[in-house]
Amino acid sequence: MTRLPLVARRAEALLGMAVVSTASVAGGDICTATRLRLSDGSTALMKTLPTPPPGFFESEATGLRWLAEVADGLPAAQVLAVDAECLIVRWIEPGKATGDVAAEFGRRLARTHAAGAAAYGMARDGYIGRLPLPNRTAPSWAEFYATRRVLPYLKLARDRGAITGTDADAVEAVVPKLADLVPEEGPARLHGDLWNGNCLWGLDGQVHLIDPAAHAGHRETDLAMLGLFGLPHLQRAMAAYQEESPLAEGWEDRQGVHQLFPLLVHACHFGGGYGARAGEVARRFA
Repeated sequence: MTRLPLVARRAEALLGMAVVSTASVAGGDICTATRLRLSDGSTALMKTLPTPPPGFFESEATGLRWLAEVADGLPAAQVLAVDAECLIVRWIEPGKATGDVAAEFGRRLARTHAAGAAAYGMARDGYIGRLPLPNRTAPSWAEFYATRRVLPYLKLARDRGAITGTDADAVEAVVPKLADLVPEEGPARLHGDLWNGNCLWGLDGQVHLIDPAAHAGHRETDLAMLGLFGLPHLQRAMAAYQEESPLAEGWEDRQGVHQLFPLLVHACHFGGGYGARAGEVARRFA
């Protein structure tokens, strides 16, 4: 049994409870993760970052709480404490990814989306990875997606040399067509960075949401990200989603429109071929 004194003291100050032991947790690309055994017998996860961007952990906590408001939706990691340099959530014991759990995930995701919001966007800006995520509200999905999602990251990808001029022009050409390409449905409550790494399959037979880039947007955006980066038993999940809340005809053909945003974010983060993939996808909607 080990105890990292600095980590333990910080957690104790925030939680008002003694930390019995600590253990490093692998897997995070940005933050240091530590498992905490608390004096009341419970377990928590603490994420730390020495010099986080302003509001980094606070925006994550806000997103988790907002998603968790949907009583019959997907459970989100329970926020226990947060400050400018760390976030503490209730520990989720990992379980198996099964078809039945995936089906329940699909149903609950549909209910989370259906909880909706007053307008596209979010009351505060957030982050996706370490990149700022503008969330100022907009009156339509097309305007929000263009001005808060596609164009800011297209500019950043260009500035970083992560996308060629030809591919950037192809992406930009899709922007005026957004309202015609994607039917307006009203704001859905989104995780915003929904891929398998942010879906924690719990021992309790539920998929728990972690690390959100939460905002109100078009529900097809979450689904397109699942399609882009994968999820175990995705077909079972989507079939259950459709039973709970049928999607507008042609949603599968429109996934590429919604995938432009994560592809551009990955181009900004990692370079490589993501800019080229964004251009390739954009040309399908020319």
